[in-house]
Amino acid sequence: MSGAREAMLQRIRQALDTARAEDETILREYQQVGEKDRAAVVAQFVERVEDYKATVIQTTEAALPATMSKVCAERQFLRVAAPGDLPQAWLPSGMEVLRDDPPLSYEALDGVNAVLTGCRLGIAQTGTIVLDGGVGQGRRALSLIPDAHLCIVEARQIVDLVPEAITALHAHATRPITFISGPSATSDIELSRVEGVHGPRTLIVLLLTDKD
Repeated sequence: MSGAREAMLQRIRQALDTARAEDETILREYQQVGEKDRAAVVAQFVERVEDYKATVIQTTEAALPATMSKVCAERQFLRVAAPGDLPQAWLPSGMEVLRDDPPLSYEALDGVNAVLTGCRLGIAQTGTIVLDGGVGQGRRALSLIPDAHLCIVEARQIVDLVPEAITALHAHATRPITFISGPSATSDIELSRVEGVHGPRTLIVLLLTDKD
């Protein structure tokens, strides 16, 4: 190995060692646990989600299938995809429901009107819904390809602050995590808003208020 190369690598090693030492001394004194009561946390979550131009419909677990059937009928969602392990009691009636088990093709997913999933948690601080591929959430493609996403969020799944969410997600940190803050949208340099580029252009949150 040339002397110049070795000198360069040695400088890189020294820089990395310095960075590690600095990381150990960083003070993380930001607030990590929320102080709001449960009602305030849920209320802020609803406010922030709606501010992102998503729709929030509050319902109960018993009324969920009827609520979803009404939502789908109003929007003419005739074919809905769902994870294979989504509870049967959560499925709407009066329409075709395609279970993603075995996995549906991308063409099949593109042909449904909407996808129905659960979630891992919601974050009130940012109005964000988090999916990590756990039970009832499905694979990433399932919630990204269809044009509309019906997402079931239980009130007990909503945390106040982002640090609380990161702590909760740590147990399964190797799972593919998707953060959803409103319908998919992007803007170009002229601020022309385009929806549905990176995921569903319609987000409907079905909030189970009795699951707390």
